[in-house]
Amino acid sequence: MVRVAAAADLAKGTAMAVEVEGVPLAVVHTDDDEFHAVHDECTHATIPLSEGEVDGCTLECWLHGSRFDLRTGEPSGLPATEPVAVFPVEIRDGDIYVDLNPSNGVTL
Repeated sequence: MVRVAAAADLAKGTAMAVEVEGVPLAVVHTDDDEFHAVHDECTHATIPLSEGEVDGCTLECWLHGSRFDLRTGEPSGLPATEPVAVFPVEIRDGDIYVDLNPSNGVTL
């Protein structure tokens, strides 16, 4: 697990871009106070998902509107058809830690 940010630095309902060991991540704090991390690139187009909108437990790509489930990485509709990698997240002592081994089997 690698520390990526302080939990207090990420407001509910927002995402932030971080890069860890060369891997771009979108770290998300949902309105239900859960933290998630996904690969920060839409599988349809090379667009950073961290610039998209958080809605419930999904993250929307701002360019074409594909939404990805933050728990599974699965897209909920077109134009994306491939899931994004999802990374395990833990909160320890007020900090966000991410495991760089995808939990959903998607390879980078």
